[in-house]
Amino acid sequence: MIRMGRGNRPETNDFQEPTQPAPANYTSETAGARAISESDSMARDIKEGRLSGFVGHGTTLTGETEFHAMLRVDGHLIGTVSSESGTLIIGTNGQVDANIMVAAAMVNGTVNGDIFATEKLHLGRTARVMGNIQSPRLIVEEGAILEGSCNMLKARETQEEEAVTAAAQYEVPQPTSIAIADDEPDDSDAYLTDEDEDEAADAATV
Repeated sequence: MIRMGRGNRPETNDFQEPTQPAPANYTSETAGARAISESDSMARDIKEGRLSGFVGHGTTLTGETEFHAMLRVDGHLIGTVSSESGTLIIGTNGQVDANIMVAAAMVNGTVNGDIFATEKLHLGRTARVMGNIQSPRLIVEEGAILEGSCNMLKARETQEEEAVTAAAQYEVPQPTSIAIADDEPDDSDAYLTDEDEDEAADAATV
């Protein structure tokens, strides 16, 4: 018999040797703790507004999907996925059969379609992408599979053009000064000179 919690050493009888915990139990407990921690983390993200949508394992959604903050897919998503400023996360068991247009994407599952990420695209070691990708910043881990073309220069040029356009919209116009040419001569000096001469002549006559 093993008693836990009161003493530092387990109490055993004379006819039974102490047993060691099975490795399988340790592995299952570790996996359970990991699952609980991931669930807690996901719940915290949803509560704080960082995660705006979740497609769980075994769930299939078909149609146009649009989100704002963050979308995680561990199930099956069919159709189109779009977000101007959001981040798409595809889990290891997730599958997306759609063209994706987002700001950033983290892919660890399967994608059958094109991916256009305006800011960043990360392909994990378990990623499998069957389609063309376009992003100014690309991270590919060892083991990822990409069956398609990759275009980074065009995406970077598009990003720079958008940055220049945004800067021009917020630029404050500077006031300009216009110099006015003085075409006609100023006769004030001449008028004063003639007046001074008249006064001098009157003084001399007196």
